[in-house]
Amino acid sequence: MVRNPEKTFGALIDKCSTAQLCYMDKDGFPVTRAMLAPRERHGIREFYFTTNTSSEKVSALRSNPKASIYFVDRRFFRGVSLAGTAEILEDAATKERIWREGDEQYYSKGVTDPDYCVIKITVQKIRFYSNFKSTDFSV
Repeated sequence: MVRNPEKTFGALIDKCSTAQLCYMDKDGFPVTRAMLAPRERHGIREFYFTTNTSSEKVSALRSNPKASIYFVDRRFFRGVSLAGTAEILEDAATKERIWREGDEQYYSKGVTDPDYCVIKITVQKIRFYSNFKSTDFSV
């Protein structure tokens, strides 16, 4: 039993160096992409990732914003799936807030690079897998 989902899931998420982002492609097939850990999170309800504006995932999420992110704790064979809605953010304030030193290696024109954007996932459903069973949690 999970007594404090926000604390338990937050600790699991913070230990992960990657996340799996899932979305539907233009043909309606599911796609899973490895992403670097979120740059920012607000509890277990909002997550912010950086990516290329020109990527297939951005195009797909603009068409169908339903998405999920999955974080796995391999050591204890457990994970948390967070499903919700994705937004593609390109405003200067968000891009500057999420930007980190070294991002120039991905976005050569810096924080104003038109190929740099932020994916914000707002969580609506949570499913936790542990001890060979899944449990749903409300947001």
